[in-house]
Amino acid sequence: MSDRFVVTCIVCCALILGAPGATVHAQTPSNCKEPHTGTSRVPMLSPPLANVVTGTGRLQFYSAPNLHCPIRGVFVIPNDALIAYAQTRDGWSSVMYLNPGTGNDVSGWVRSARLKVTGTVGPK
Repeated sequence: MSDRFVVTCIVCCALILGAPGATVHAQTPSNCKEPHTGTSRVPMLSPPLANVVTGTGRLQFYSAPNLHCPIRGVFVIPNDALIAYAQTRDGWSSVMYLNPGTGNDVSGWVRSARLKVTGTVGPK
């Protein structure tokens, strides 16, 4: 085997696997850690707010307020009702969705811009 062939193979492998010293933006579980609610960064909503999904298309659920943390296959659509429990200053809401057909619920984070407040949730 020629030295040139070996060097070419090493360069190709480095490009495929990532060159040494290159910054890797891999998502780790710590990147998708849900923040503590009730802090100044993520204040709780009291009482929780009833919302309806606006806009068009699916509204993706995330495990944390981070676009790199989607919950695969979990989304709501326009006119679905959500309950918001907390909001961040950078446009995320901690919500719960209760499927009226199955009774199953899911909690996560969505972009607040797609929500319209319809009232509060609490005893009447």
